Amino acid sequence: MLRKAIAGCAVHQPWRMIASRSSTTASSAVDSILLRSLRDHYQEVAKMTPPPKVSPPSPFTIVKGALESSGPVLMRSYGHEEINLYVMRLAQHYDDDDVIDQLFLHVDVSKPGQKNSLQFLCGLYPDALGIHSVSMRPKLQSDGFLAVPSKYSGPVFGDLDERMRDEFHSYIEERGINSHLFPFLQAWLYVKENRNLMRWFRSVGQFVKGA
Repeated sequence: MLRKAIAGCAVHQPWRMIASRSSTTASSAVDSILLRSLRDHYQEVAKMTPPPKVSPPSPFTIVKGALESSGPVLMRSYGHEEINLYVMRLAQHYDDDDVIDQLFLHVDVSKPGQKNSLQFLCGLYPDALGIHSVSMRPKLQSDGFLAVPSKYSGPVFGDLDERMRDEFHSYIEERGINSHLFPFLQAWLYVKENRNLMRWFRSVGQFVKGA
């Protein structure tokens, strides 16, 4: 009886079964095209020549596992202070045929026994460093992530008088925060961004395949 019912549906409403098969076939074709594109782009990124290996300026050292996390990239000690640096690409523009990067640098200066740390948000260029803001914020969490402040953290940096702004620049320059960091951080970001892109192509491909 069930077979007769199915057969009857196929006779009287054949378009439903045909449409289902057509939809499945089209979906499979679309998936295959997307998977091929993901694979091709993955291989293209994998073949890219990385920039020459650059070491961070002494005495900064690379934080273990930095390429796989969103935590600090570099750290150093300065007397009894601990300094951690975070970085991301802020902008990229062109001057004639040259690509010029502007990096966004977050500097965290902490001291033992103090709940807050002094934090600087800076723009880093190949030949200069500019401070965007200075604030007092809770110390780094144990996982390396920055805590969101719950209280007033400081004035707009541009509202400070020129002398104080210059003194803050001298403060971080004394601790090695300057344009000499740019070559390493630029190369490090290239490697990190390529790894993230390859990981994205791979994970999307695995999802589409249902793996």
